[in-house]
Amino acid sequence: MNRHFEDARYYLKRAGETATKGVKTELEPIEQRFRELTGNEEEPEPNRLDQIKADLKELQGKAEGEAAKAIEDAREKIEDYRGTEQQEA
Repeated sequence: MNRHFEDARYYLKRAGETATKGVKTELEPIEQRFRELTGNEEEPEPNRLDQIKADLKELQGKAEGEAAKAIEDAREKIEDYRGTEQQEA
């Protein structure tokens, strides 16, 4: 990609991020007032430890699923091998 396009894409990304931050900052007092009027409290952001625990739980689930699939595939290959071995004999 042309260096000028790369530069333009970078600056557009930065402009978008800056605009997003600006809009959030401007709407923050309105959001707080709305929450006060409706009685909805803002949900606390998960702290870093909670986020890491959730990520680890997700990774554990993926690993268990992948392990089960690998075991299933290995069993099928063994069964296929045994079936072809018996046919040859």
